[in-house]
Order: sequence, then C-alpha cells, then structure tokens
Amino acid sequence: MGRQGKRAGTGGGKAREAYFDNVKYLTIVLVACGHAWEPLTYGSRAVTAVYLTVYAFHMPAFALVSGYFSRSFDMAPGRLKRLVSGVVVPYVVFEVAYTLFYRWRQDDPEYPISLLDPWYLMWFLAALFIWRLSTPLWLQLRHPVLVALAIGTAVSMWPGAGGDLALQRVLQFLPFFVVGLVLRPEHFSRLRTWRTRLSLLPVGLAAVVAAYWVAPWFDAGWFYHRGSVVGRGVPAWAGLWATPALFVLALVLTACFLAWVPGRRLWFTALGTGTIYAYLLHGFVIKASRFGAWYDHPWLHTPMGELAITATAVTGITLLCTQPVRRVFRYVVEPPIDWAFRRPEPKARPEQSAEEREKVTSGGG
Repeated sequence: MGRQGKRAGTGGGKAREAYFDNVKYLTIVLVACGHAWEPLTYGSRAVTAVYLTVYAFHMPAFALVSGYFSRSFDMAPGRLKRLVSGVVVPYVVFEVAYTLFYRWRQDDPEYPISLLDPWYLMWFLAALFIWRLSTPLWLQLRHPVLVALAIGTAVSMWPGAGGDLALQRVLQFLPFFVVGLVLRPEHFSRLRTWRTRLSLLPVGLAAVVAAYWVAPWFDAGWFYHRGSVVGRGVPAWAGLWATPALFVLALVLTACFLAWVPGRRLWFTALGTGTIYAYLLHGFVIKASRFGAWYDHPWLHTPMGELAITATAVTGITLLCTQPVRRVFRYVVEPPIDWAFRRPEPKARPEQSAEEREKVTSGGG
C-alpha cells in the first residue's frame, strides 16, 4: 500500500492512518477559509478566483471522504446507535442552537425552529444521515455512481424537488458520497504516486487560472447545489450537461487535492479526529461576523487584510479541532446515549453434545 499504509497511532488500540486524518483536517480548513472569504469576493478578483476554485471541490471532497468511511455501514445495531449519537442527536442540538443564536443576534424571537429545514451548515448532517442509511443499497448496485449521478442530474432540473431536509442539495451531492463508497485503499495509493502528483499539478494551476478568468461574471451558486439550475437563470434542460460537468470538475480537483495531501504524521494530524467539532462550531463565528458587520472595515479588503482573515480562519478552525474544545463540547457533539438503547442480549450457549458431556464428566480433554 506504499505510503498510505503508514499508520499513525499512540498507545494501545487500533492505529489510525495519518493520511486520512490529514485529509480531514485540511478539508475543514478549506471549509472555514471558504466561509471567511465569501464577503471579500465582492471586491477582489483574486480572492474570488481562489474562492471559486475551493468551492468547486471542497464539499464534494467532504462527501467523498464521508462515503469512504461509510463503506462498512450495514444497519448493525452498533452502527445504527453511532449514527444516532454521532449524526441525529448533534443535528437536533445544533439546529436548535443555531436557531436560538439567530433569534438573539437578529432580535427575532419568533424565528421558527424547524428540524425539517436545516439552517446553514446543518444540511450536511441531514445529508450524512440519509446517505449512510442508503449505503447498503448502493453497495448492491452494479453501477452505483452512474445511478446516483442520474438522480442528482434529474433533481437539478426539477424546481419542485423536495425542500425538506435540504433534499435538493442532499441528492445533488449524493454522487460524491457514492464515489467514496466504491473507492478502495489502492485507489488512494495510485493517486499519491509522484508521477500522478506531478501530472495533476498543472491541472490544479489551470483551474485557478480559469477561475480568475471567469471570476467577474461566474455565479458561485452553481457550486452550492441548493436548488435546481432554473434558479441560475438557465432552462431546466441545462442540468443535463451542467450537473455531470460540475461532477467531473469536482472529481478532478478533488483528485488534485487528495494527491498532494501528505501521508506522514504531522503536527496537525491528530486534529483530523476533531473536524466534526470544528464544522459544527465555526458556523457561530461565521454568522456572528455577518450579523455584526465585521467586514465593514476597509483595511480588511486590502491584500494584507485578506491574508489576515485567511490566517485567522486557519487559526480559528485549528483551535476548534483541539482536545480542550472537544472535552468541553463532547456531550453535545458526541453524546453518550447508551441509556436510550437496549443492551444486547447475551448469545445463548449451544447445548453440549453427548460426546462433549462425556468428556467433561470423565475428565477428558
């Protein structure tokens, strides 16, 4: 397995692969930077180009990695319990928390709490719940990626597709999750050879150049997949080519990103285990910056200001991945809910055969 086979772990228990923890950390950094850059895109072509490049693949990469780590999901009681404790309960807790935060900061006490209408970041937990429950089905299909892409394409052309649980978005990002389900460790090993890395480098650079070229007129909403393509001002049939084209673009850029993620253990490797904390918590800071007009200062829209915001985003999201933060918020992000489930019944001991009983009573081995 080459470099991917290197393990990172401490003490007892099963060792973790440093590469995938690095992937998780760097992906959440891109998520935070993308959110922090958004207000800067209105006055900087360079920032817009980087923003478009990142948004073309960072959530597809998030979905793909989630799919890769969902391959073993099989509706077993233990896995269902972890799905509830790690996805459903945090979804409910943070959906309510974000709504209350909005009511407070916007002085809107009547703003409704709706568990069927994910607020801001929460759509991804809704998606992860739906995707993971459907995993056994995708693993049984002969061509799961093509089927998932067909579903995503059809939904992208259907303005009336369900709005509950952000279903439009969930189904349009579904193909990336399914790609993760069909990937195997050897795919990542091949991707991370130096020959592949060097061949993908000009592809990534070309994407940045292309993003700079289209920055003045391209609508970043194409990468959000929040609704149908009709909302982008084009006819519904445009989804037949736009959705597959964006899918291929995202996969190529995700490959570029994954190819260059280091495989050895680094200072931030352990932080990759805490990305769910950073994801759920950083939204409060991002929304506070919008509600409080933090970006109104002109200096922030200078090159030095843009670099300062980037550094702040990286530092902030890094801190949210650390152990002290995880200890404080563990009971809402990873709540212990064993009390809500039945204990597994002990397996019945098979009856001994007459021959075995004879051995026991006679002292035979």
